[in-house]
Amino acid sequence: MNIKALLEQYFKQNTNTTIDAFDMENIYDVYQRIIKELSCHFEIEVSVLQGLSYCFYEILDNVLTHSEKKSGVAITNYNPDESSLGVLIADDGIGIWKSLRQNKEFLDITEEEALKTCINDKVTDGKGMGFGLYSTSILAKKAAMKFEIRSGESKLNLKNGEIIVETDSYWQGTIVFMKLYTNNVINPSEIVAYRTDCAAQYNESFIDNENLEKLW
Repeated sequence: MNIKALLEQYFKQNTNTTIDAFDMENIYDVYQRIIKELSCHFEIEVSVLQGLSYCFYEILDNVLTHSEKKSGVAITNYNPDESSLGVLIADDGIGIWKSLRQNKEFLDITEEEALKTCINDKVTDGKGMGFGLYSTSILAKKAAMKFEIRSGESKLNLKNGEIIVETDSYWQGTIVFMKLYTNNVINPSEIVAYRTDCAAQYNESFIDNENLEKLW
């Protein structure tokens, strides 16, 4: 995987960028450490972290579940000067189109249609629940400056609340990139369509009681 190309395209002007390789053995440790490090920045709106913590693990897990690769890469960058948080998860696996076509329902889907469809609820190749990219797309609509999914020769962008898919340079596998506003107040329950309490899950895992009391 060309990590240098990812850094140049998505994090070119940023310093303090963190790069983590993850696989089945360390996925939870990588997830825990990254979210804990972000939680140390008290100027980041906690509701954004509550929504992100759920989506972030889901996308990491998607790589290991659907890409047919044993590992992926997570790149993160917090920029306090512009109140932004960049999050990128990438793999060099089979890509979204080939993955979805493993489900007979999507056997005749095109690559462009696959990217448009993958952010819908309950869309899956049959190996998962089809909720990770759906919840991530909701987070993007609520708090993202930029949101992009690249796979094969297609790229999905969120522009002014509208999903646009266009042809792009070829990427072997899948890239999910978000640049979030860190000072937006959102409702974390909306991110997960009220199906779980991701705020409570985040608070229990990443905020001690003393700091939790300070939030209120």
